[in-house]
Amino acid sequence: MAPECRGSPRQEVNLALRFRNSNATAWLIPLLYAAGAVALGFTIPRLAYNFLPGYLSTVSVNAAIGIYSAVASGMIALTGIVFSLTFVMVQFSATAYSPRLVLWIARDPVVSHAMGMFTATFLYAIAALAWVDRGGSGRVPLAGTALVTAFLIVSVIMFIGLIQRVGMLQVNRMLIFTADQGRRIIEDLYPSLDTPPCQVAGEVARSRSLQTLLYHGQASILQEVNIPALVEIASRKGYTIELLASVGDAVLEATPILKVLGVGSPIPDKTLRSAIKLGGERTFTQDPKYAIRLLVDIAIKALSPAVNDPTTAVQALDQIEDLLIRLGRCRLEIGSFRDAKSDLRLLINFPTWDDFLCLALDEIRFYGATSIQVMRRMKALVNELISILPEERQPALRHWQERLQFTVERSFADQLDKLDAFAEDRQGLGSTRRVRE
Repeated sequence: MAPECRGSPRQEVNLALRFRNSNATAWLIPLLYAAGAVALGFTIPRLAYNFLPGYLSTVSVNAAIGIYSAVASGMIALTGIVFSLTFVMVQFSATAYSPRLVLWIARDPVVSHAMGMFTATFLYAIAALAWVDRGGSGRVPLAGTALVTAFLIVSVIMFIGLIQRVGMLQVNRMLIFTADQGRRIIEDLYPSLDTPPCQVAGEVARSRSLQTLLYHGQASILQEVNIPALVEIASRKGYTIELLASVGDAVLEATPILKVLGVGSPIPDKTLRSAIKLGGERTFTQDPKYAIRLLVDIAIKALSPAVNDPTTAVQALDQIEDLLIRLGRCRLEIGSFRDAKSDLRLLINFPTWDDFLCLALDEIRFYGATSIQVMRRMKALVNELISILPEERQPALRHWQERLQFTVERSFADQLDKLDAFAEDRQGLGSTRRVRE
């Protein structure tokens, strides 16, 4: 009997939550800060005037006007600095590492909250200024003065945190950040290797194609699939849905996105589209190859003649090896999803072990073929994977072991250089572990 292949409850819940939460946009955070500041600016001083007339500031009217005006004008200048800092971070990321990292740098929550805090301080100072000497009373609400001081202190703290965030642009931190995204999605997406693989070929072969959903519109990227929703849609009708485009693929005009297998009436296209998220950029959610793609981008940019920094490529290979170890210990055949009755309802094409190895190693091998440091590190990487991963992963790894051997043979004419490149070294050029003739 074929093993039951159903996504774990944690996996399906995580995917559903990610699908809903990813619709939030970064601009909403500063907007909420601004709206809250305006509301406080018009309510706190009013309440102080009406209900706490005895709690007035000892600051004179002229001094209060000067403080509020200075805070408002200063926060405008600070907000401009934050904008400039953000643009510098984005520009640096695009030129030094990979243009595909720009989206994640720009969406850093620290930047959004700092922008919101600075805007809120400015707007609150302007709103509270209207209550100083209200109606010629000669009074300054103590609550308003205390709150603008608190806003100012928090803004300074946020600015310090933002400056420290620039340190994230160091290459090692960028590599760790990118790999962390990959580690998170691997943990959420894949079960352990001892989970039995799915056998669905016969079920799909017996199914008849009922309809095909085509994409219409400007070129986009398939970012995310609401798996629980598609399983529910298919289960209600007794159909099986097969996703023809993989997460991370570009979908163009008339590109087939999915097809429905079964017999009966078609499912409305709008219902199917509601469970698929498209956008202009690839995302880490449901796309385990994307983190490796970014790490490889950083490595091959470092290996370009204009940069010529093989040490950065070696550091990228450190993170790539960690991701490959985690993937090698997971069951990667997860593309079939069943309903509560164990009926097959959804098929998605996820990358195989060979796909991951090709993405992680091929371009770095090609661009770093003449670098002794890179070859030694790649040799150590493959041999380390062979030594610790189960037998199921060995054939593909031994194939890559041979490819690295051929690459070294082809790339180095000098025999001594060839012997150096044959050595295993986890630092590239550090501590030689083994030399093979």
